[in-house]
Amino acid sequence: MTTVEKTLNVRQVIDCLHVGITTAAAIGDEAKLAGPSETTFEVDIAPFLRAKCVRCHGGEGRKADLDLTTHAALLKGGESGPVVVAGKPDESLLYEKVQAGEMPPDDKDPLSETEIAAVRRWIAEGAKARGGRGPTATQASPSQHDVLPILLRRCSPCHGRNRQEAGLDLRTKAGMLRGGKSGPAIVHGQPQQSRIMQRIAAGEMPPPLRLVEVSIKPIEPAETATLARWIELGAPEAAIEPDIAGATPDPLVIDRDRDFWAFRAPQPQAVPAVGDAGQVRNPIDAFVLHKLQRHGLSLAPPTDRLTLLRRATFDLTGLPPAPAEVEAFAADERPDAYERLIDRLLASPRYGERWGRYWLDAAGYADSEGKTNDDLPRPHAWRYRDYVIRAFNHDKSYDRFLLEQLAGDELADYEHGEITPEIYDNLVATGFLRMAADATWANITGFLADRVEVIADEIDVLGSAVMGLTLKCARCHSHKFDPLPQRDYYRLIAVFRGALDEYDWLKPAVNRGAAQEAAGLRQLPYVTSAERRAWEAHGASIDAELTAAKARSAPESELKAIEARRRPEPRIRALWDRGEPSLTYIYRRGEPTNLGPLVGPGVPSVLTDGRMPFVVEPPWPGARQTGRRLAFARWLTQPDHPLTARVAVNRIWKHHFGSGIVKTLGNFGKAGTPPTHPELLDWLAREFVRQGWSVKAMHRLMMTSAAYRQSSAVTAEHKQKDAASALFSRMPLVRLDAEALYDSMLLVAGRLDEAPFGPADAVQSRPDGLVTPVATPRGWRRLVYVQQLRKTLPTHLDAFDYPQMSPNCLERRESMVAPQALHLMNNGMVFDLAEQFAARVEREAGPDASTQIERLYLIALGRPANDDQRRLALDALNQLSAHWEKQLAAAGTPDVAAARHKALAAVCHAVLNSAAFLYVD
Repeated sequence: MTTVEKTLNVRQVIDCLHVGITTAAAIGDEAKLAGPSETTFEVDIAPFLRAKCVRCHGGEGRKADLDLTTHAALLKGGESGPVVVAGKPDESLLYEKVQAGEMPPDDKDPLSETEIAAVRRWIAEGAKARGGRGPTATQASPSQHDVLPILLRRCSPCHGRNRQEAGLDLRTKAGMLRGGKSGPAIVHGQPQQSRIMQRIAAGEMPPPLRLVEVSIKPIEPAETATLARWIELGAPEAAIEPDIAGATPDPLVIDRDRDFWAFRAPQPQAVPAVGDAGQVRNPIDAFVLHKLQRHGLSLAPPTDRLTLLRRATFDLTGLPPAPAEVEAFAADERPDAYERLIDRLLASPRYGERWGRYWLDAAGYADSEGKTNDDLPRPHAWRYRDYVIRAFNHDKSYDRFLLEQLAGDELADYEHGEITPEIYDNLVATGFLRMAADATWANITGFLADRVEVIADEIDVLGSAVMGLTLKCARCHSHKFDPLPQRDYYRLIAVFRGALDEYDWLKPAVNRGAAQEAAGLRQLPYVTSAERRAWEAHGASIDAELTAAKARSAPESELKAIEARRRPEPRIRALWDRGEPSLTYIYRRGEPTNLGPLVGPGVPSVLTDGRMPFVVEPPWPGARQTGRRLAFARWLTQPDHPLTARVAVNRIWKHHFGSGIVKTLGNFGKAGTPPTHPELLDWLAREFVRQGWSVKAMHRLMMTSAAYRQSSAVTAEHKQKDAASALFSRMPLVRLDAEALYDSMLLVAGRLDEAPFGPADAVQSRPDGLVTPVATPRGWRRLVYVQQLRKTLPTHLDAFDYPQMSPNCLERRESMVAPQALHLMNNGMVFDLAEQFAARVEREAGPDASTQIERLYLIALGRPANDDQRRLALDALNQLSAHWEKQLAAAGTPDVAAARHKALAAVCHAVLNSAAFLYVD
C-alpha cells in the first residue's frame, strides 16, 4: 500500500467515524409534533417528582448523585450516566426504574399508572421543558479525559510506565507529542497525518497477534472516532478538577446520614450500677449484668477451675493444657492464680500462632493465587504469616499493626541505607494487600476486568476486616442501605492507585522455580541486611566449592549437585507505591469502559463531618511515593474513628464469648445486626484506645471478667429468656476448629513439632485422594505453618470447615456432617497418632492400667477421670486386651504387652473421637 493510499484509507475511516459523533440527539418514532397538548417537565413531571422523588434526589441529599429538582439537573443524570434518552423511553433509565416499580423504593409513594404514562409520553416527545426546550444537541468535544483512558486500556501494556516499546509513552499528551523512534504519535489538527491513527487504521495497533500476550482487547470503532476527533480539534486539554472532599458541605451525604450509631465516634459510657455488685469483677460484668437484670436474669454460676483452665488455654493458644500445668494450677491457692495463668498464656509463643490465625483468615491468607486449575504458588507469602504471628506475640499496638499493613512502604525510606528489622516488617506487612486470589499471571485471565476484580477484592477485605463496612456494595452504584456513594468507593480506589493500578499492573510471578522467582514483579529484595549478608556468604561458599570442583575436573553430576544447594535470593511479597498513579474515574455500573466523573483520593464522607479535606503529603522529603495510603492509614487509626476500634474489640469479643456484640462482624452498617450491648461496645472501644491499642490488654480485661468465667450449663430459665445467649447469660459450648483439633491430636501424641516460622511445610496428594502435610523429623508442625493452597487443602482442613478465602473469612461456619466423624474414626494418620498417644501414656504412667487411664484423661482432657469414666475405661481396656491376646495367639505371635498396647491405643482413639476432646465448655 502506498503512502497516498494509506492516507486515503485513514481519512475514509475518520470520515465514517466522524458521522457517528456529530449527530444530534434523535427524537424517536413516538415523538409527536409540539402543540397545545405538549408534555413539559414543569407542568406534567415536576409536580409528582417533587412529591415523591426529590426527598432522596434533591434538596438536602442527592442519592446516586441524581438531582431531580430541575429540568437541567435531571438531564445531567447521575452516577449511572444519563437517565433520559430523548425520544426513547425504553432506553431511559428513569422510565425503566419507575415502570418496574423499583423507584421510589420499598413501595413508598409509588407512581400511579397515570404518572408513569406521563413519564413515558414526556420522554417520547423529546423530554422538553416549558417553551419547547429539549436536550441540547451539541457536537462532541472530547478532551484528554476522554482519550487517555482509551489509551490506558488499549496501549499502556506496551507504551506505559513499565514498558515503552520504540521509546513511546502514551500515558500523557506530552508523551504523544514527544513520540518515539518513528517521531510524534499525534499531529495537532491532522488525524490522518498522525502516526497513531495510521497504525490503528492499518490494523497494526494494538498488534492483533499480541493481544492475548498483553491481555488487552482491540480498540473499538467509537474509541477510534473519539481519538480522531480529539486530534482534529488540536488535542484540547480540559481543566477538570477531580472530585475531592472540601470545606463546603457534601451534597451526597448529609448530616442526618451520620446519625446512625456506627458512623459516630464511640461515646464515653458510665459503668452502670447493678443490683448484685458482688458478681462484678470488672466493668464488663456491670454492663452485661445490667442488661441481664432487665430481663429477669443474672450471670450463670462460675465454672470449675479445671474447666476454666482448659477454656482459657484453648482460647489463647489453641492447644490443651499440659498435665503439669493442670496439676500446678489445681494446687495454686493464691488469690491471683487465674490472673497469673492468663499472663503466662499471653507470654507463650503459642499465643501468636493461635490469634495470628484469626487475622490471617480476616486477611484472606493463602499460599497460592487460586482462580485457575494451575493454582500458582506464592513462594514468599509465608513472610507475611510470620509477621502476623510475631506482631501478636509482641503485642504490637493495633494502630501500628494497621499502619504497617496499609502503608508500610511509606513509613520509612527502604531504598537507601540499612534494612533494619523494623523496615523489613514495614514492607512484609503490606502483603496484607496482596492476599486476594489473583489469576492475572496468566494472559487469558489478566485482562482489564480481571485486574479490576482483584483490586475490588482487596477493597472488600479492607472494608470487612478493618472498617466493618460492605464497601463492595458501592462499586457499581451507591450503596443501597448505607450512605456510601459510588463516588466514595472510587475515592478509596484513588487512595490505593499508586500501588494497585489496573493500568500499571504488576503480575504475579509466572515462573514456578525458585531460581526464576527473582523475576517476579511483585517481590522486593529488601530483606534485613543480616539475612542479605548471610545469603551472599552462602552464595560465595557455593561459588568457591564450584571453582574447586572444576579445578579438579569434577564430573558434571557433582557440579549440578553443588549448584542445587544454592539458595534462591530472599525476597518479599509486598505492595509499594510507585509514585505515578493513573487518573481515577468512576466506573459507571462497575464497567471500566463506562467512565463517569474524575475523582481524587478520599475517605467515606459519612465517617467525617463532610467538610474535612483529605490531606496528602509526601512521606518524607524527596520521596517519590504519593503518601496517599499513609494519609488514609493515619485517618483510619485516629483514636476517635467511628469504626476501627469498635470492629477490632468486637472481633476479640466474638472469639472469647462465641458471638460478637455486633453479630455481623464485617457489617456495622444499617443492614448488619445492631449491637446487643451498645454501651459496652463503646466502652470497650474507648478502653482499647486508652490502653494503647493493646490486644493483650483486651484479652486480660475480657477473660478476667465474671462473664467469661460463667458455666456453659443451660437451664430452663435460659431456654425461656435467653435461648440464643444473646445476652451472654452463660458461656457457649464450642467445638474445636480445624487447626485446634489437628494441633491438639499432635500434641497429646507427643508428635507436635513446635519449630516456628519459615517457609510453609509442603502437602502431598496421596493415591487414595487424601491430602496430608509432609512430616518433619520431629513429627508435624502446627497447621498454621502448613501450605494453604487454595486447590489442594489438607483433607483435615477441608473436612472441618476451613474457609474458602473468597476473598477472606471473618467467621467460620461450624458444620456437623458425617465425613467429620468418618475422618476421625478411619483416617490412617489419626490411628497412628492414637497409637503414639498410647505409647506416651505407657512411658509416663507405667504398666498399671488405672494409672494409665488417669494419665490419659489428664493429657487429653485436662482433668482426672471420674469414677464412672474410670470404670468404663478400665472395662474397655480389659476387654480389648483379652481380644487382642486371642488374636495374637491365633496368629502364632502371643504377646501380652503388645495386646495391652493395642487395647490402650483403641481407648486413646476413642477419646480422640469423644465430645469431651472435641468441645470446650
